[in-house]
Amino acid sequence: MPFYEYVSTEPSRGCDYCSQPVTILQKIDDPPMEQCPYCGHAVRRVISSPNLAGKHSKAPSTSDVEKAGFTQYRKIGKGVYEKSAGKGPDIISSD
Repeated sequence: MPFYEYVSTEPSRGCDYCSQPVTILQKIDDPPMEQCPYCGHAVRRVISSPNLAGKHSKAPSTSDVEKAGFTQYRKIGKGVYEKSAGKGPDIISSD
């Protein structure tokens, strides 16, 4: 489900909720929100930039992965993975 941003059509007349851009998680086929659920003021959907992971984003470091409580494995052979961070089995194999 995508996130959509909404803002009051007249921010100076909206409430604290809708006078600033509000991010809402909606199904793609849901109709756009037309009014603020708190004050009833008219709102409009605004276009915002997507959050894409690409060549400018870096993968988390091994220490960051471990600090966050995750386990990281690296492939060392066909169907064989070795733990590089976190808790869990040292080797995972498809055999």
